[in-house]
Amino acid sequence: MTFEFKLPDLGEGITEGEIVKWRVKEGDEVEEHQVVVEVETDKAIVEVPSPKKGKVVKLVRAQGDVVEVGTTLLAIETEGREAERPKSVSVVGTLPEAEEVLAAPMVRNLAKRLGVDLLRLSGTGPGGRITEEDVRAASEGARKEARDKYGPIERVAIKGVRKAIAKNLMTALKNAASVTGMDDANITALWELKKREKAGADKKGVHLTFLPFFMKAAQHALREHPMLNSSVDEETEEIIVKRYYNIGVAVDTPDGLMVSVVRDVDKKTILELAGEVQALSVKARERKISLDELKGSTFTISNYGTFGGVYATPVINYPDVAILGTGKIRERPWVVDGKVVVRRILPLSFTFDHRVVDGSEAALFLNKVIGYLEDPGLLFIESA
Repeated sequence: MTFEFKLPDLGEGITEGEIVKWRVKEGDEVEEHQVVVEVETDKAIVEVPSPKKGKVVKLVRAQGDVVEVGTTLLAIETEGREAERPKSVSVVGTLPEAEEVLAAPMVRNLAKRLGVDLLRLSGTGPGGRITEEDVRAASEGARKEARDKYGPIERVAIKGVRKAIAKNLMTALKNAASVTGMDDANITALWELKKREKAGADKKGVHLTFLPFFMKAAQHALREHPMLNSSVDEETEEIIVKRYYNIGVAVDTPDGLMVSVVRDVDKKTILELAGEVQALSVKARERKISLDELKGSTFTISNYGTFGGVYATPVINYPDVAILGTGKIRERPWVVDGKVVVRRILPLSFTFDHRVVDGSEAALFLNKVIGYLEDPGLLFIESA
């Protein structure tokens, strides 16, 4: 008999995902619990296993398709197999065989990304198979034809991580009274400390950056200003103060910004934090990060200075109530003991939810962070 395998509930309130890679092809024998497809949700790439053992007789959906939970993904011939080849199946019923498109999964994925309808194309490949060149030519023609009343336009689908980013940002803006304060930190001493310790970290296979120091400074300051390490329960109208320190780190990936979470920052050394940040960043960029590693933050840091940014108004990572933005470190003239000298200066931008704290406490928090960054020895003296 033929079993229709549908996209299961992936949890976390996920309602849809994009097929990014088939791990099987038509004609393959699959075992129960064998991974058959990789699906990209708005949080991560999930490996989906087959609940049945049998032979894959039809891949109903193509790579690049966005499918909702409950959508038929493939047909598997299980025990009591019928000799007759099953008809093509979709969530809306049986598809006419005449509409089957001859195109490789890679070509289907390309067509999906470029917004090209394969049913409208005549393939130039062997046996009428549609090629990448066919898809790109159709896409180029569509782009040339697409116009609004002022001139040429191109439509880009909002999906995957970008769709999740858009949703989360709008949620944050709608559910917080965001205010941003800015200041500078003279991190010359920290600069020298990092330079001295870099070789030792390299020997241990750890790429030491400033980010672990930023995380430690924020965690120490949060201990003195716990209301900023919290979330707001809208239904009960309560502030939930977290007694643990899980710091989200914004990571730029080819698919968009993702926030990986480093847990129990107060219990880890600078080198341990550096190693964990390094590992999570690689997993995020390769889209191998798990859903659990993307949730549970109590505070977030966005290090946009890596890309040349100076000041910003970072958007809170909902449901956190605050986010610290760190800008590009530059040599600048600085007054020390009445003399103008050159120092390494770090621009800081701090966005907080005004419902939770007032500007005075936010300023005190930021000054505390600056104190730790300007005198990094305090990070070790005051550590538990």
